[in-house]
Amino acid sequence: MRTGRPLLAAATLAALTTGAAFLFGPGGAETPASGSTTKKPAAPATAATECVADARHPKRQLRGVWIATVKNIDWPSRTGLAVARQKAEYVKILDAAVKRRLNAVFVQVRPASDALYKSSLEPWSEYLTGTPGKDPGWDPLPFLVAEAHKRGLEFHAWFNPYRAAHDTDLSRLPASHPARRNPGWIVRYGDRLYYNPGLPQVREHVTKVVTDVAQRYDVDGVHFDDYFYPYPEPGRTFDDRAAFAKYGKGKSLAAWRRSNVNTLIAQVDKAVHAAKGHVKFGVSPFGIWRNKAQDPSGSATSGMSAYDAIHADARAWIKAGTVDYVMPQLYWPRGFRAADYRALAPWWAGEVEGGDVHLYIGQALYRVGATDDPAWTKAGELSAHLTLNRKHEQVDGDVYFSAKNLVANPLGAMDRVVKEHYSRPALLPLMKERGGSAPPAPAGVRSDGAKLTWNATPGARSYAVYRLPKSGADCHTTDARDLVAVVSSPSFGAVSPGTYLVTALDRLHHESKPATVKVG
Repeated sequence: MRTGRPLLAAATLAALTTGAAFLFGPGGAETPASGSTTKKPAAPATAATECVADARHPKRQLRGVWIATVKNIDWPSRTGLAVARQKAEYVKILDAAVKRRLNAVFVQVRPASDALYKSSLEPWSEYLTGTPGKDPGWDPLPFLVAEAHKRGLEFHAWFNPYRAAHDTDLSRLPASHPARRNPGWIVRYGDRLYYNPGLPQVREHVTKVVTDVAQRYDVDGVHFDDYFYPYPEPGRTFDDRAAFAKYGKGKSLAAWRRSNVNTLIAQVDKAVHAAKGHVKFGVSPFGIWRNKAQDPSGSATSGMSAYDAIHADARAWIKAGTVDYVMPQLYWPRGFRAADYRALAPWWAGEVEGGDVHLYIGQALYRVGATDDPAWTKAGELSAHLTLNRKHEQVDGDVYFSAKNLVANPLGAMDRVVKEHYSRPALLPLMKERGGSAPPAPAGVRSDGAKLTWNATPGARSYAVYRLPKSGADCHTTDARDLVAVVSSPSFGAVSPGTYLVTALDRLHHESKPATVKVG
């Protein structure tokens, strides 16, 4: 996704060919939603007559934000902070996510073969202390996960698969760094070190690192960004000739490279699900798979092709089912000639249609307010993307880059998104392949007139609270028009007179039958 490179003018094609539409991350470093107005009869509604799904209030929708740690983009804000300050900054981000009715965070735990958690495989990240390999005195990841879960946010651990270091000098890396211990794995390209995707040992190492986190920590997902083979730089060659000669087996160089990436994706998918079946695995690829000029089945665009430039074939992963979701980074506005959002969102919807792979859209919150493209100077551009998404049922949600922009809320754009699209909470989209089952209905639901409480339900991660309209029409299984909260503890305050439903949710948001209680 975005890198530490300066953003170029979005109005130029160069912004599509130099990585300017992304920062380091996910690689490290683009009708008011009020309550239903349907007039309801006094009798309880039936699904056939009353409970027609309201597109403004989807029952299930992923709403997430990327939290980038590379170069201290989002968290922590700088190196060397006291632990208490690091914790406070993170909680502030989570509270901003909850305020916007988001339900997932994608936290960068491995920017470049380093770790923001205690690891025996890779050294501590410099973005905690300022010194590569220096122990920060605590393991942040249990806290990061627990605080997200406490607020009803799904936690996805975000990894960069192939970047080894933001430096070409091996001697500056800790002695325990895999690149120093295995210099034959390394390709120098530009001002960075990369692991060679063509080496089986590299794929084994990356898979082991990811699986280690899935096994030892209570994460809900594993996430890869858009950085596979490095984005092309003029006059530079990624020198993997020796590996190609050894492992190419008659393929063209480009086909071999794509095969290497496809192999890693399949290997990680299998390993993660073997470690814990409920953990989701997905990738946020560059927004253009291929252009029509390169492939008639490609998108009506004219920008850089991920398939050809960085050898990332998202279509192959979708067809093979080696990802649970794809999250293409559609960081361009409507009307942008080289990569129009109006062309790309429908194209990706078509790619997942009829299959089990979920589609979420990576949204460029970080571009809002940019003056190099008139579209991004308008507060409503981002919200308009979500309005367009409604026309394509395959779009299961959106994720915003990045957290500091979520907090800053440029041009009030997220306020508008919330008003027009997120006026109700939403449950997570269900992934049947990841297992899970609905818990029992909550028991002992009661009210003291100001607060609802109930007994903790075995197998429940959280609970959904609905308030029915005066008519008594119960549409809670159809959409979220009556959903008032998703809470992680067995209580809900600030109730007013009316009829409430409470359901229990497992970690994947399979929903129980409701328990009913009347207040007042």
